[in-house]
Amino acid sequence: MEFKVGENAVHPHHGVGEVTAVEAKEIAGHKKTFYILRIVDSGMKVMVPTDAADRVGLRGVISKKEADKVIGVLREATVVAASQPWNRRHREYVEMLKSGSLFEVAKVLRDLTRLKTDKELSFGERRLLDQARSLLVTELALARKVKEDRVEAEIQTILAS
Repeated sequence: MEFKVGENAVHPHHGVGEVTAVEAKEIAGHKKTFYILRIVDSGMKVMVPTDAADRVGLRGVISKKEADKVIGVLREATVVAASQPWNRRHREYVEMLKSGSLFEVAKVLRDLTRLKTDKELSFGERRLLDQARSLLVTELALARKVKEDRVEAEIQTILAS
């Protein structure tokens, strides 16, 4: 998938970013072209080689229809890894976040939020919960063309029921 300056792209580890430039740089004697992303949440600058964008998992923002399906995932009653020890759960949730799929991110948020009501989360799990919430809220707000506060409130309502 190719991105143009001004478009939004989703990096699986950093979340939604705006393509601010496409630059050619010489690294170790080889000329490479990079997408320069400014991550919406943090303002961080990320460089992704254009020829490795697919391998990295760079993708476009999901559609409104897909956003509604993600909300559906949050409503599901199933929990992916509740009965496992915390370190195995943590590893599985990290892999789900790394996948870059917003559906997997929604499962992590849903499961950790529910788990939090039964027992105290480890430091790593709390960090994953925050990361999942941030990734989900930012992209859903963009996909549905609404403010992040509104998406955050909707997610809170769904997960509280």
